Amino acid sequence: MHALIVYAHPEPRSFNGAMKDRAVATLESMGWVVEVSDLHAMSFDPLPRRTDFADPENADFFKYQAEQAHAATLENGFAPDIRAELDKLLRAELLILQFPLWWFSVPAILKGWVDRVFAMGVIYGGDVGFYSRGRLRGRRAMLAFTTGGPPEMYGTTGLNGRVDVVLWPLQNGVLNFVGYDVLPHFHAPGPARADDATRAAMLDAWGHRLREIDRTPKLEFHPLDDFDAEAGWTLKPGIKGRTVGQTGTG
Repeated sequence: MHALIVYAHPEPRSFNGAMKDRAVATLESMGWVVEVSDLHAMSFDPLPRRTDFADPENADFFKYQAEQAHAATLENGFAPDIRAELDKLLRAELLILQFPLWWFSVPAILKGWVDRVFAMGVIYGGDVGFYSRGRLRGRRAMLAFTTGGPPEMYGTTGLNGRVDVVLWPLQNGVLNFVGYDVLPHFHAPGPARADDATRAAMLDAWGHRLREIDRTPKLEFHPLDDFDAEAGWTLKPGIKGRTVGQTGTG
């Protein structure tokens, strides 16, 4: 079994760094082969560029998705850094995105990794498919992240709103979009303000969560068959909408 952890924090001694290290140790103890893309250590370039493609199709007008789709048809169409990340991603049966929640989303370097590596024609789109027909269906993915604020801030009555709503663009619009079975997130709240015992407990909870990964129900999202493409991809009559972030085994 192969896992890929994409880690996006500039400080190796951060709590995110500790979570990444705990995930590697825990998964390896369970027999997983773990690869880590440490984006800051790699100086990963988050910016899409013409040089991402060995043989651009249109030299006059740069449309990134079109160039991705064209590169996907070539034997060595992508730049080496993208190809290396694609190879890791396609080896992995489990993807973990490890990051601090910044401005209600992932840090820019991680968003750039998604933009460049989730390539049209390879990971989604056209014959590759998307959502429940996506190429990465049957594989698992999850978010593991820290916040500066306490968990109460992300509850129904919290100042920042429900965390499942905050995460919807990532869990549905990134992971579910390419076909992953999305596992519930792991949230480590306020480690910078916590004492050593609390931080240790959070790391232990993270390790326990990973040891239980094969028994963790996935989040439920509507399959494509629930939608009417001719009606603008809206739910078909009679199909009840699901709550954001609902868990289940369906």
